[in-house]
Amino acid sequence: MSKIDYIQSMQLYFASNNDHKRIEMSRLLGGHTLLLPKDKGIAFDPDETGSTYIENAVIKAEALYSIVHAPVISDDSGLSVKALGGAPGVHTARYGDDTADHELSSRDRYMLLLKNMEGVKDRSAVFTTALCLILDENRRYIIQESCEGAIALEPSGTSGFGYDPVFWIKEAGVISAELPEGEKDRYSHRGKAARLMAMLLEKEEKR
Repeated sequence: MSKIDYIQSMQLYFASNNDHKRIEMSRLLGGHTLLLPKDKGIAFDPDETGSTYIENAVIKAEALYSIVHAPVISDDSGLSVKALGGAPGVHTARYGDDTADHELSSRDRYMLLLKNMEGVKDRSAVFTTALCLILDENRRYIIQESCEGAIALEPSGTSGFGYDPVFWIKEAGVISAELPEGEKDRYSHRGKAARLMAMLLEKEEKR
């Protein structure tokens, strides 16, 4: 398969086990096919040892590319809260696991965050996404974008996933989970990064 063939078909392996992220990322990249490792029976759980979102995105992309030897895209995202010294940061997806005897649900995590923010006046926070695209051994792209906001006093809304019910988007002036998917994409960290990545893929097609 030529370079142009696989870019036009936009069949990329997505270095994640998260179905919610796959749905969102596929939509943001224009609805093209994203294959999760589990779709092909691939066990995929790399150690995310990076100290930054970019480092972890690269770790995941390289780990999956070394298995499939086909175009791969990865995502590493996190929520940094000023009053918590930037936490949970790169540990956002595992926030609270070190104090629990079971894996926490998304609701458990954002309710724990609200508990840890009780009485805090400065609730400013930022969501960040780093994307890493590997097309072949010699071509890779890395993009990082962010969305500024604050931690709400209580959860609200039913859209989205993860911490969306407690993240107030500064630019939109509403809780992330209160926005329809298409509207959220305009402001979200992942939406901004994915739009730039889609532009890069389009340029690759024309090379």
